Parts: sequence; C-alpha cells; structure tokens
Amino acid sequence: MGKSQDKELRKFIQPYPKDVQTTALWLRDFVWDNYPTANELIYDNYNAVALGWSVTDKLGQTFCSIALASRYCHFGFYWGSEISDPEKRLLGKGNQYRYIIVNSPPDFPKIYMKKLMKEAWAVSMAKVKDPSDIKEGLTIVKSISEKKRRPGSTPVSKKK
Repeated sequence: MGKSQDKELRKFIQPYPKDVQTTALWLRDFVWDNYPTANELIYDNYNAVALGWSVTDKLGQTFCSIALASRYCHFGFYWGSEISDPEKRLLGKGNQYRYIIVNSPPDFPKIYMKKLMKEAWAVSMAKVKDPSDIKEGLTIVKSISEKKRRPGSTPVSKKK
C-alpha cells in the first residue's frame, strides 16, 4: 500500500500536461518519503485532482495536500492558517487553507516545507478526538467525479 500504489492515480492525472504530472508525482514521493505512515486521500474531482495526507482517513485531519492545475501544482496545508510561516511564503487569505505554487521540483523549497509539514502534522494530530481513528500508510480514493472539467477533457455543455 501507500507510495507504490499509484496505478489509479496515474489514470486520474493523465489529462494534465506531462510537466504537471511529473511535478505532482515528485511532490507525492516527497510527502511519502517524509511521512510513510500517513494516509493518502485521493480526490478525482470535477475540476482538479487533489491528494491529501491525513493521520486518519478523514479530510478534516489532513495535514498537507497537492492539487493539480493546468500549468502547475499547489502544495498546501489544510490547516495552514494554524501553522507558522515565518518567511511568509504561503498564499491564501481564507480561514484555513494555505499553499504555494510549484512549477517544477527545483522550485520547491524542501527544507522550509519540511519544517511546515512537521508543524502541520502536529496540528492534525491534535484534531484527532479518538485515537482509534488513526490509520497508517493507506492510499484511499475518496471520490471520483463522472464529469470532468480540466486540461484535456471535453467541456461539460450546459443544457438549455
């Protein structure tokens, strides 16, 4: 399970440009290499493919995530508003989510993100109310949208 379980994910990300796929898979390996006991939650949604890593199998305990866009990836923190960002690199002004844009693996600030991931992990662990909810090393496809609106897909037409 875990890092090696990527056949379905590769199918989901196939419509994206090769450089975006490469960056997403590199980021995925980065998270798995640093948090092999986390659980990967995959969302093949209407307008994006998103991967989240959680201490349980629940979205609300996700500590970091990757979302594919047409030209880049987001690497973010589900509870980003609750972690420090001393270098002010994280984007987002909402109540919760914070992220950076990653155009390619060399652009990714690995050392800085490792520090933020460690803090985000602790925040997510603190949100676990029942220790029996903790799972380890699973890859779970949480949703698959039948209709897609993303690079390479046919746009959904509106009914009149």
